[in-house]
This record gives sequence, structure tokens and C-alpha cells, in this order.
Amino acid sequence: RENMQEGRPRESLVLHDTPIEIGPATDPSDPFKKSFGTSKRKGQLPPMENRPKQEDILNAILPPREWVENGKHWIQYVSHQPASRIDVARLREMLDQKLMERQARESGICPVREELFSQCFDEIIRQVTLNLPERGLLLLRVRDEIMMTIAAYQTLYQ
Repeated sequence: RENMQEGRPRESLVLHDTPIEIGPATDPSDPFKKSFGTSKRKGQLPPMENRPKQEDILNAILPPREWVENGKHWIQYVSHQPASRIDVARLREMLDQKLMERQARESGICPVREELFSQCFDEIIRQVTLNLPERGLLLLRVRDEIMMTIAAYQTLYQ
């Protein structure tokens, strides 16, 4: 795939399962070699005729991460483990810790703060989707609308 990254992705506030090795690394420039990744296109929701499975919805909302490391192709899905109250408190603590570690600015435009809050919101979407998929999809829509609005403002002021 064109967007395959080299090396393990940066740690995220979004809870993921253990990475799975899916084979040797493929050359993305070779049109005859297909990726071993998921057969479904990223971000495509299953048809509504039959009620989609929770994991299909979750994988469409938050696609698995793929990367090549030491000549091996890896994939990592978001966790399908429901969150407890303790997990929510831990998320808040991790957000605060990462904001300090990465020296995010407290005000003004800060790409680090924006990235961490985006990860936090994605984790909240993951948690909500596991409890009520329809509510998770609505949160996804809200997130996407906010991101488009921010992008429009950035375009205006550049």
C-alpha cells in the first residue's frame, strides 16, 4: 500500500490489540504484489441490510494500523474490549501525561495538542461504539465535521 509506514507507529491514546505479523513486507511499487492487509477498503462501512457486526463498524471507523518492521508486515486492530470507569480515568491521566511529555502548548495553535486531543476523541469514539454503535457513528460524524471546519479555517488563514 502507498500509505504503508516503515517502522512501528507512534504510541497512541487509542487502545489497540497486540500487533499481528501477516507476512513478509511487500514492495508497494510492485503492482503484482497485493497487500496482505484487510480485504475491505479502509473506512467503508458494511451494508445496512443486515445489521453490521460491532467489530466491522469499529474497524471501519478506526481502521487497523499497518506497518513494515524488520522486513515483516504487521497489522494492529483497535481493541474490541469495552471500557470501564477506570479506563476512562486512565485515558484522562494518559492525555495529561502525554501533553506534558511532548510539551504541548496550553493555548494557541499547537499541532501536538491537536494530535493528542484527536487521539483522545478517537478513543472515546471507540469506547462509545462498543456500547452503542449508532452513537459511535454519530460521534464520528461530529468529529469529521469539526475537522472539516478546522481545515477550512486553516485554509482561510494561510
